[in-house]
Amino acid sequence: MAKELKNLTKRSESYSAWYNELVVKADLAEQSAVRGCMVIKPYGYAIWEKMQSVLDSMFKATGHQNAYFPLLIPKSFLCREAEHVEGFAKECAVVTHYRLKNDPDGNGVVVDPEARLEEELIVRPTSETIIWNTYKNWINSYRDLPILCNQWANVMRWEMRTRMFLRTAEFLWQEGHTAHATREEAEEEVVKMINVYGDFAENYMAMPVVKGVKSANERFAGALDTYTIEALMQDGKALQSGTSHFLGQNFAKAFDVKFINRNNELEYVWATSWGVSTRLMGALIMTHSDDNGLVLPPKLAPIQVVIVPIYKNDEQLSLISEKVNPIVDELRHRGISVKYDDADNKRPGFKFADYELKGVPVRLAIGARDLENGTVEVMRRDTLEKETISIESIEDKIEKLLEDIQANIFKKAYDYRAEHTTTVDTYEEFKEKIEEGGFILAHWDGTVETEEKIKEETKATIRCIPLEGDTTPGVCMVTGKPSARRVIFARAY
Repeated sequence: MAKELKNLTKRSESYSAWYNELVVKADLAEQSAVRGCMVIKPYGYAIWEKMQSVLDSMFKATGHQNAYFPLLIPKSFLCREAEHVEGFAKECAVVTHYRLKNDPDGNGVVVDPEARLEEELIVRPTSETIIWNTYKNWINSYRDLPILCNQWANVMRWEMRTRMFLRTAEFLWQEGHTAHATREEAEEEVVKMINVYGDFAENYMAMPVVKGVKSANERFAGALDTYTIEALMQDGKALQSGTSHFLGQNFAKAFDVKFINRNNELEYVWATSWGVSTRLMGALIMTHSDDNGLVLPPKLAPIQVVIVPIYKNDEQLSLISEKVNPIVDELRHRGISVKYDDADNKRPGFKFADYELKGVPVRLAIGARDLENGTVEVMRRDTLEKETISIESIEDKIEKLLEDIQANIFKKAYDYRAEHTTTVDTYEEFKEKIEEGGFILAHWDGTVETEEKIKEETKATIRCIPLEGDTTPGVCMVTGKPSARRVIFARAY
């Protein structure tokens, strides 16, 4: 394992190679036999499960319930909302037949031409259409509203250029879909959920984010407004990490979903949708990790503390275990996930390197001399600092250390973003600064034409119009026309 660690490409040499190698070497995921799809390995899935658990609790605390909707969507459904189908048409996987048969020429099996579907089915790229067709059966009156549903599912978007977790043909996510009686209620829902995502990103992932609204050019297909949380990765590129969409009445009109309001009048329902995906795994890796491997925030680490005994014989191991087992029990009682790795098939040095690579926040090492001295060696993964301390009340010290690590890695990421956020006033300065990466705050005249010109010439996009920050009006850096406020530009994943 130590040899493999040395072979991990440094971020400064190739950030892309470093990322791809780390995903594989840290046992998070690997490529599958299906092009563009990945296998999420147990350690990687354990991180995703912790994310799911926290988010699911947050959703339920805001009144949402989980449901499940079909994987396959009739093609006619997707075609009902014009902007929606245009936005996803190039990524759709289509099911045309329902049966195979033996090839009469002896070449295995072939599609049975007589088993063609009457209507082709789309493997869901997102579920607005199938859900709103269903909501039509659920909604008659204002008394049936609001509907606050979420589903944990997989989706398929046929990507040609993929990178594990960041962009794959199939990925896991959650998608909330809500129905409301008024525009105001739907808009409140959209803001509420982007704040939930922001809370999760900062307080659990330890990843600072900017909350904002997408430009018309960047918003979700079929939405009137898209809210986003944007994070800055260590290579200076932005990553859209969660979105919340105000859909207006577009899907209600497409699927004729009406209700009788309090005035006994018939009107269309108001809609939202919102989601995050396994892309958050990529965000977690790229925000905190270093040349030695993963760095995980304690709140999401599958193993928060690992204890490695160092011994020469079974008698020493027995004495160490006698001391360690009560500590393990107490840590678990406090809700801290701990692993006592007393396996004899790997040397301590191998274990140290492995847990460092996998980003375990705290490592304890205890040997015969430590037993005599009443001490234990503690290493924190975020700084790689080691110290030998008294084993007395070690549980309290570990609890405090985990809190310190969570806060420290957030501060480190926050400081990085601050150092790589630049304000510019001229297009020439913008062109220079965008080559350095990071967030750039600049004035924009609000037109699609200017936005597309900037993207074509610099490969930078408007990440969002921030909800907070400087709202001083000015003039567009490109055209000199009036600008309501600065927006955030960056090159992005």
